[in-house]
Amino acid sequence: MKIDTDFAMTINGQSVTTENTLPVYNPATRSEFAQVPNASKAQLNEAVSAARQAQRSWKTTSLEERQAAMERFADLLEENAEGMMALLTREQGKPRAGAEWEVFGSATWLRAVATQRLPDEIVEETDERRVVTRFTPVGVVGAIVPWNFPILLAIWKIAPALMAGCTVVLKPSPYTPLCDLKMVELAQQAFPAGVLSAVTGGDDLGKWITAHPDINKVAFTGSTETGRHVMRSAADTIKRVTLELGGNDPAIVLPDVDAKAIAPELFWAAFQNNAQFCNVTKRLYVHEDVYDDVRDALVEFIDANIKVGDGTAADTDLGPIQNSMQYGKVKDYFADCHANGYRFAVGGEIDENATGWFVPVSLVDNPPDDSRIVREEPFGPILPLLKWSDEDDVIARANDTIYGLGASVWGEDLEAVERIGSQLEAGTVWLNEVHQYSPFQAFGGHKQSGLGCENSLHGLMEYTNWQTTTLNKLAS
Repeated sequence: MKIDTDFAMTINGQSVTTENTLPVYNPATRSEFAQVPNASKAQLNEAVSAARQAQRSWKTTSLEERQAAMERFADLLEENAEGMMALLTREQGKPRAGAEWEVFGSATWLRAVATQRLPDEIVEETDERRVVTRFTPVGVVGAIVPWNFPILLAIWKIAPALMAGCTVVLKPSPYTPLCDLKMVELAQQAFPAGVLSAVTGGDDLGKWITAHPDINKVAFTGSTETGRHVMRSAADTIKRVTLELGGNDPAIVLPDVDAKAIAPELFWAAFQNNAQFCNVTKRLYVHEDVYDDVRDALVEFIDANIKVGDGTAADTDLGPIQNSMQYGKVKDYFADCHANGYRFAVGGEIDENATGWFVPVSLVDNPPDDSRIVREEPFGPILPLLKWSDEDDVIARANDTIYGLGASVWGEDLEAVERIGSQLEAGTVWLNEVHQYSPFQAFGGHKQSGLGCENSLHGLMEYTNWQTTTLNKLAS
């Protein structure tokens, strides 16, 4: 199979194209290099109908058969890893290391989720009665994935849905549709027709999916604002929803850290995937006793080690902003910081004449708590550093947000680290580490960072309904 050409949708196991297409751009060059189909409502209906038909038999296949299909899917991803990684860098912008982590991580996820089970729960078993609660597949799933991790976040939805006995219609981001189209094309060698389809399009397609009467659940990763629209649309048919939304993740650094030793960890906590990551540190609270040392160590680390550039270059550490819309948003945060006179410890100036949508790694030196760069989620490589002195106060500041996705605490005093971490309002709290994920570890947000859960048995349950059956054994 050709990975880098012939981009088509997959509907009921067949390749489908359209006369009306959408362009795909390389963010490192701002140039168009591919076209993908722009699905009609009729084509979405065809995909959903095929998924509904396929689900009737897929839900009755054994767990062993589903597991074997998932293993085959993982093998196909690995066999085509080189092509997928190159394509991912080209459409998303991330360097080789990030692409490798995503592609091989997705195969690992498939194999791990394939081992997960939701056994029946025997509530009562007597001579007179038997009561059992079991988990039944929710039905057809509309999976809507973002542009920052297009392969991995698609797999986070596809894997548990298929293992639960559901079928999936996948909608990639229009900014990064290529790898997802090829991944679903590959998957046809592992699954029956209709079990996993992919359709591409813009905002209208997303709205049709969330409102579709024959889609039983929507699994969405994206912004909180778009998540609100998904909830409103899904309400008309009482769809099940899983929403993994925005974050404004705080990190709290205690006064006992070694500034130079911790600087690389704090850097990658904030700038992994060029900070285009819902779970990166977006507010870095550093105790006043070590604030200057940590700030200066971060600047030294950035100057000595970090290169922003085209992800195809071997020495690139961080790629471009993925698309022109997000590039404009990030530029606006830089402009706001300059307009308000905030000091940049490093970076701060964007070269708008650069070949691609490149933004320098930038640290804002102790801006006020009510500034936009502190209150909002820039989703780009600009990080505010903030001083703190009182423990109760910094916890309150960290929690003073509509978001609650992730948080981290760093320090030598483990008792203090755990005490502070236990008071943070977030779905995942890392202590002296960050961005540790697992197929067996529940992931979700508090407050306006989301609804529901991904990964672990909790995430698998999201693709099921509970059904309790009772049997009167003495009935005549």
